[in-house]
Amino acid sequence: MKYHPINRDLFISNRVNFVKQMRDLSLAVFNSNDIYPVSADSTMPFQQHRDIFHLSGVDQEESILILSPMSKNEAHREVLFLKETNDHIAVWEGAKLNKTQAFDVTGVKTIYWLDQFDTVFKQMMAEVDAIYLNTNEHLRANTTVQTREDRFIESVKKDYPAHQVRRSGPITHRIRSIKSQIEIELMQKACDITKMGVERLLRFIKPGIWEYEIEAELLHEFVRKRSQGFAYTPIVASGVNACVLHYTQNNGECKDGEVILLDVGAEYANYASDLTRCIPVNGRFTDRQREVYNSVLYVKNEAQKLLVPGTLMNDYHKEVGSFMEAELIKLGLIDSTDIKNQDVNWPAYKKYFMHGTSHFIGLDTHDVGIWNEPIKAGMAFTCEPGIYIPEEGLGIRLEDDLIVQESGVPLNLMGDIPIEADHIEAIMNEGVTL
Repeated sequence: MKYHPINRDLFISNRVNFVKQMRDLSLAVFNSNDIYPVSADSTMPFQQHRDIFHLSGVDQEESILILSPMSKNEAHREVLFLKETNDHIAVWEGAKLNKTQAFDVTGVKTIYWLDQFDTVFKQMMAEVDAIYLNTNEHLRANTTVQTREDRFIESVKKDYPAHQVRRSGPITHRIRSIKSQIEIELMQKACDITKMGVERLLRFIKPGIWEYEIEAELLHEFVRKRSQGFAYTPIVASGVNACVLHYTQNNGECKDGEVILLDVGAEYANYASDLTRCIPVNGRFTDRQREVYNSVLYVKNEAQKLLVPGTLMNDYHKEVGSFMEAELIKLGLIDSTDIKNQDVNWPAYKKYFMHGTSHFIGLDTHDVGIWNEPIKAGMAFTCEPGIYIPEEGLGIRLEDDLIVQESGVPLNLMGDIPIEADHIEAIMNEGVTL
């Protein structure tokens, strides 16, 4: 891993928080992700399952964590199983964690090699009536590939049919939604790396640049700052491409007079950042581009004021919609007749602002969280309103990452990344004589 070691107190605390919500006479199991094949002998780069990482800090394949807080054997209340390293692995892949290193990373005292799993697991299951299984319960999940976790769940249900099955999702979603100070610092690091990438671009972009060249500049800056790269597939969309919400081809030419929508973010230590900025290709916004830009910025600034403890997300999105409606009227994009005739389930403003304003962020870009309860301090959200006008070849979205504070004013992890139109123009035109 490129990132610096993480204080293991984070993972110890996370396990304590999970165990507090477990029922009696139960254990919970968390598996690492597979290394996914491409074809021949090629594989995708390994990405650790976020739940086992959140609870242990282990960032390698073929790892299993078991939490069994009521085990009569104190050594089995937290158990980690790892792939045993050997000379062959050390030469061809690089050595895996040994037991001492694994304790230093995780704080888990009892560590076995993976070939001992079946024997130890049988002993542990004999002490409990129920098992917490970890399924992907994200609201936007659309998984067709069978994971290592899926295979484990199948085997448990077959081998232990008399045990009750419980869901770890409701617990992991709750505890992962509240960020600790260590997590906030890791997310800040990801945002700081993203900032360096944006500043690099503001001095690089000019007419005739291609979208993929911009992507390459960002990747260069991210990796040289200890990031694995992009936290999600980057969007570099110039002109009308910005009106495609999930545009990822990044193969267009950036032409004089266009605006580039950049939805990009670095990861750091598996934590995501998620930024959107809009940059004029020639360094100057037209009057109309600036007008739309400032409307989006206004809505964003007003929306983030609502990300305070006690807010319900449904109410939040409705209120943001009212801000956007007013701005679209000012821009001449909708009028009172459109509002009078609108479908209440799809308001008139949705023609130009069709997505949500905020989502949870953390270990995943679209992180897990509790959507139907009031917002709490420590939760992390994006704030990303946008206006998309295909007929004008213009799409503007602005996005920052925010931590909800007890004080009521959210902490903006991207607060020092240029966002005002004048600031962006000033940096792009440094040294230019007008």
